Amino acid sequence: MKRLVSGIKPTGELTLGNYIGALKQFVALQNELPDTEFFIFIADLHAITTPQEKLALRKNIRSVAALYLACGLNPDRVHLFVQSEVLEHATLGYIMESTAYVGEMERMTQFKDRRQKQTEGLRTSLFTYPALMAADILLYDADIVPIGDDQKQHLELTRTLAERFNHQYGDTFVVPKGYFPKTGARIKSLTDPTQKMDKSNDNPKSYILLLDDINAAKNKIKSAVTDSDTKIKYDPIEKKGITNLIDIYAALSGLSVTDIEEKYQNCTYQTFKNDLALLVEKTLIPIQEKYQEIIKSSYLDEVLDKGREAASQVARRKIFQVYKKMGLGRIK
Repeated sequence: MKRLVSGIKPTGELTLGNYIGALKQFVALQNELPDTEFFIFIADLHAITTPQEKLALRKNIRSVAALYLACGLNPDRVHLFVQSEVLEHATLGYIMESTAYVGEMERMTQFKDRRQKQTEGLRTSLFTYPALMAADILLYDADIVPIGDDQKQHLELTRTLAERFNHQYGDTFVVPKGYFPKTGARIKSLTDPTQKMDKSNDNPKSYILLLDDINAAKNKIKSAVTDSDTKIKYDPIEKKGITNLIDIYAALSGLSVTDIEEKYQNCTYQTFKNDLALLVEKTLIPIQEKYQEIIKSSYLDEVLDKGREAASQVARRKIFQVYKKMGLGRIK
């Protein structure tokens, strides 16, 4: 049986971009890939590469897990768990640090960008976290890793480390392949469509949270940046704003870009935005209702406990194999 692995950091509320680029894809894949075992985790260890307030982090861990379930993940098909509760993630993370080279870490785009902006106070984990990310994947012998355009570099490093380890110690890890979502891989900011939709943006109008007030979410769509041209046409180069909105519409409706262009060929931006706002409302309401049911119940802990046990069984076997290959401990 093949395996799919993915995680998301609990550093705040999830956005519509997270839903389209990740959660919605997982829900579809769990039905499309019946012969695949899913390991989906809340990446709380990755969250602490920057300072986190304890109570807020714990709240976010539960909130993200509840949103996964509210969006349609089926715990009978998916092992949903908290990363830090499976200790082998950190263990294999260190082993991957001992497999990677400093130059490889220095070339990672996110670290380079952060170091240019912040010359002091950078945590060591911000430099080494790609090794932990590789461990997250290799620990479960993942065949499939859903990624966006901004994660290609991390996957390539993971593949490199798996191949290097296999060459040095013998066949141990599956070398994973990336899976790129068919639509909505990277939803952009509503106020600056040259940037991705990100909840860390200082302007709250640039993103839609899955738990946003419905009227506020609709107003964000209606005020989204477009361009001076009034034609509803998909053009990622010249018409980034309307292209971003078409991407959102396509992902939420299931219509193709061509179908959307034909449907609105004689319509104004206002008409298109009003219809998209209603589509966002139709998407968010059932998610929010289900979320409120889950977050207040014992069901969430039951799912996370079950997921942790399933993940731990696989992780323990893999670490035992790795230790034996490397000569660590007293394993004979």
